[in-house]
Amino acid sequence: MSRLSRDPRQLEAAHPGTSAWVSANAGAGKTQVLSNRIARLLLAGAEPSSILCLTYTKAAAAEMATRIHDTLGGWASLDDKRLRATLHGIGMAEPSAADLKRARQLFALALDTPGGFKIQTIHG
Repeated sequence: MSRLSRDPRQLEAAHPGTSAWVSANAGAGKTQVLSNRIARLLLAGAEPSSILCLTYTKAAAAEMATRIHDTLGGWASLDDKRLRATLHGIGMAEPSAADLKRARQLFALALDTPGGFKIQTIHG
């Protein structure tokens, strides 16, 4: 399930309308922010195949994929109250009934996407 952020900078970086470059030390929450950003992009209507995630290591890419799938899978089974609170926790002001419906459909959408999410590494 998506980890909630209370840091306004992390919420802003996860906003789908914001252009963001995330750089921080290990353990600072980069994967959390990027996972939340992907979730917000999907909720805003982006197709999974149109999203490219770049990480520096294969371990980070694997962690990102796991978090995204765990998050979307968890949303499919949450009741309205908990799902609304979860979406609010990743920065959605007031999730509508349509937002809740879309959130519950995203796991199946991601699984049905040929090739899945594009999560690649940058080798420096």
